[in-house]
Amino acid sequence: MTISRGSVPSPKYQRLAADLRRRIAAGEWRADVALPVESELEQQYGVARNTVRLAVDVLVNEGRLVRLQGKGTYLKDHPVLDHRAFGPPSAGRLIPAQRDSLAAPSEVYTNEATEAGRALTVDFEMLIVRARVDIAERLGLRPGEAVVVRRQLRMMDREPYSIEESHYRAGLAAGTALMEPDPVLGGDEQVLIELGRTEIGAVDQLVSRMPGPEESQWFQGGPGVPLLVQTRVTYDRRGPVRVIETRYSADRCRLVYGLGELSARPAP
Repeated sequence: MTISRGSVPSPKYQRLAADLRRRIAAGEWRADVALPVESELEQQYGVARNTVRLAVDVLVNEGRLVRLQGKGTYLKDHPVLDHRAFGPPSAGRLIPAQRDSLAAPSEVYTNEATEAGRALTVDFEMLIVRARVDIAERLGLRPGEAVVVRRQLRMMDREPYSIEESHYRAGLAAGTALMEPDPVLGGDEQVLIELGRTEIGAVDQLVSRMPGPEESQWFQGGPGVPLLVQTRVTYDRRGPVRVIETRYSADRCRLVYGLGELSARPAP
């Protein structure tokens, strides 16, 4: 095999890494079968052993490959779950007032895990903290004002999947079940409906960033695997209701947005 030089000269190990990416995308290797050892790749490409090692290092750092001590190098195989971040209602699943997945995110996660045949477990925490600057701006607060944070740590088949934090004004949550240290029956959405703060719209922002030390420890992601961060601000007719920040390991989740009339779309 030869390594294409491309239009712009680049180090040989980078060109080798690019060709390995191409072969991975073409399905040349399966996740349960080790890739050729370095000596085989050295012979296939006619390059030095160090060039092969550097190229494989690139793909390991990108989260495409994983080295298993004493076993070899494999494709990194994480099941990717589609999460319906927003879309038309599922018939028969949501109550009439809940027109789409915006109104019942907890139910959506449960349904998706069931349909995928995966086991969803959730650890719940409630905290009262000082609002970060960005959270305060979105809720119309002064930086440092108290907010109630309801955190859900979700795992799929015992593998870390997402961290979701819903931020509420302390004044809105005071005296309600939102202050309880346990999940609310029917979800936080039911409390908001009872308060007359039914969410009718939302704005999402999606960014990708590298995890911090605590996030890396919890997600147990490999080197080079970023987080996908979805920040949703929900609104009723009076203004912002809450900020939901959800962090996913980018190699385990794919966010799906359905827009407009989709009745003709084939069932997935």
